[in-house]
Amino acid sequence: MMNIGKNSSPQLNTAISAALNAGKSVMKFYNRLDTLKISSKGLHDFVSEADQEAESIVCDYLLKKYPKYNLTAEEGYSNIVDSEYHWYVDPLDGTTNFIHGIPQFAISIGLCKKNIPCLGVIYDPFKNELFAAEQGRGALMNDKKIRVTSTNKIQSALIGTGIPYRKKDSANIYIKTLKSLMDNNCGGIRRLGSAALDLAYVACGRLDGFWEFNLKPWDIVAGSIIVQEAGGHISNIDGDTNFLDSGNIIAANLSLHSDILKNIQGLK
Repeated sequence: MMNIGKNSSPQLNTAISAALNAGKSVMKFYNRLDTLKISSKGLHDFVSEADQEAESIVCDYLLKKYPKYNLTAEEGYSNIVDSEYHWYVDPLDGTTNFIHGIPQFAISIGLCKKNIPCLGVIYDPFKNELFAAEQGRGALMNDKKIRVTSTNKIQSALIGTGIPYRKKDSANIYIKTLKSLMDNNCGGIRRLGSAALDLAYVACGRLDGFWEFNLKPWDIVAGSIIVQEAGGHISNIDGDTNFLDSGNIIAANLSLHSDILKNIQGLK
């Protein structure tokens, strides 16, 4: 196991072990993409046997260790009980990248306590980069502490996003937001294809900020706590903290977050 911190909680160590084990499975499939079995869940929305096997690995391990915790995973694995704790699992965030051989994908595991993110793990098995954080203990990439950047203006910022790929996914507000940032001479905009890794990149300073609409809890629980523990700020596009309910998210350091928020508010 990577050295992610001497005083990590049992829950964090469990999530790390689950992510690392799933990563081995994902890379097994990545190295033989020509025989990968793929099916469609809807328009431009795919699932592969890599997603399914990784989900089973993660969820079986989490529930073996914490059978009395709630669990929701993207591909349908669930455990609904009476608990204040809730695991959210995306076994392969960036499936479209994965099936096209683009090495930008990750396993994302987050835990909420009373609907508030309290720990998160995002593992990129291709680059062997493990991002992890838990409430009050800071954020790490592998064994090094990470921090968000100090960039405080849109004009100097490299900002990540996700482009809507279904008609119902708020294409109009996305286009308005994109135009607003471009009109304000944003330093650069990137669409990398994995919201989990985008948030991890904000946390470690590779991106200055990130925004996206209509995400699911399994996309953002882990990344949100990692960004916050790296000194960043998270909200929905109305500026409040209900981003898990809305699925609309802005992440950056506090100053840049405020600048992005000013551009987004009022565009709906």
